[in-house]
Amino acid sequence: MIELAPSILASDFAHLADQVRDATAGGGTVVHVDIMDGHFVPNLTMGPPLVKSLGKATELPLDCHLMIEDPDLFIPEFAAAGANWMSVHQEACVHLNRTLNLIKSHGCRAGVVVNPATPVDTLSEVLDIVDYILVMSVNPGFGAQKFIPAAVHKLRRLADLRAQRGLDYRIEVDGGIDLTTVAEVVRAGAEILVAGNAIFGKGDPKVNAEKLLKTAVEATLQKV
Repeated sequence: MIELAPSILASDFAHLADQVRDATAGGGTVVHVDIMDGHFVPNLTMGPPLVKSLGKATELPLDCHLMIEDPDLFIPEFAAAGANWMSVHQEACVHLNRTLNLIKSHGCRAGVVVNPATPVDTLSEVLDIVDYILVMSVNPGFGAQKFIPAAVHKLRRLADLRAQRGLDYRIEVDGGIDLTTVAEVVRAGAEILVAGNAIFGKGDPKVNAEKLLKTAVEATLQKV
């Protein structure tokens, strides 16, 4: 099943609740929340208080993407604030197995993220632990970046590994996802589509979400 995860990093924070509702009306089923610490990535965004407030404005699961150093220190706080899913970067975790199990111990779905320069095969030993894998198709830290095509082979590789090993993790993609790139990533195996600028950048978030999701679903029906 294809799911759309609107990324609030690109939204108008003065009208965040309304924008999330509009994107939900357009088919969004997960709210993607980019947590940046100004150290692991060159930007500073939001923390547990915003996650807690957002939880009052939507019933959708909150997918907290932790682009931070020492995520183990903050996982309990985000769980307490209402995060439903939490993903951590392979590159930021010294003991990835332990960190993923820590997320699960707080009742959240556990995901792992790989940057554009990180091979997905580095995740071989945790594929049976994760609920989802997030492939970055831009270098993390900023919104509205151009899609990096090399992400496509990673999506295919993850889909192949899942089939070979009989696993059930889901495949998520984040970065430069719009009407020009969504069909290719879906055909490669992406199931959860993170989109920020394509939804909240210009125009009506509801209409933008509907168009993006429609294009994605149609791509699954096309023969390649």
